[in-house]
Amino acid sequence: MLGILVQLTLSWLIIWLYNRKGLSVLGFGITGKRFFYFLLLFLVTAGFCASGFLLKMYLGHQSWQLNPALSLKLVWDGFWWNLKSVLFEELIFRGVLLYILLDKIGTTKAILVSAAAFGIYHWFSFGVLGNPLQMIIVFLMTGTMGLLLAYAFSKSRSLYLPIGIHLGWNFTQIFVFSNGPIGKGIFIPVGDASFRTDSMLLFIAVTFLPVVLMLLVDFLIVKRLKPHV
Repeated sequence: MLGILVQLTLSWLIIWLYNRKGLSVLGFGITGKRFFYFLLLFLVTAGFCASGFLLKMYLGHQSWQLNPALSLKLVWDGFWWNLKSVLFEELIFRGVLLYILLDKIGTTKAILVSAAAFGIYHWFSFGVLGNPLQMIIVFLMTGTMGLLLAYAFSKSRSLYLPIGIHLGWNFTQIFVFSNGPIGKGIFIPVGDASFRTDSMLLFIAVTFLPVVLMLLVDFLIVKRLKPHV
């Protein structure tokens, strides 16, 4: 939490030096519409993320069970960890720096720069630096997600929308299905949870189709918004 407080302080200082405004430029003020779209995008994104695991369970005969150690404290700890992680990344890639880029170089260029930086960042956070194939895959997947997140901020001028999308995916993947760095969450795999198939086309479809559909549906939702929700 201390790191996020430092980020907020630095963000305030940067934007104050830039145009004498405060953190209101990040759209932190809650409104009915912002909350509605935050919740909608969170649920839609979480649903598509979960569908990928469900497809693998059905087609790959994977088995998952409810974590016997599940508790309200575990759920809260998992949610809080993911929220802090998402806030950390959003304040860097969709925070005051993107706000300034939007003002200085225009919407399209600013979104592209933000998305590229987000993709490159994940080379380090995913530990794939030095593996060209994995670097390309990670850059394309996380960079495309970065395009959507940056577009959501540019359209709404609020961090609530990109946070809703980002949190929906991360919380579902990392905690709901225990596929991340914090250990067991709500559901845990029974035996080997890896997805194997003799069909490369099926593997690609199950792995990437939920991501593509999520990006498309979320994009269409954000596109229908009036600017500066």
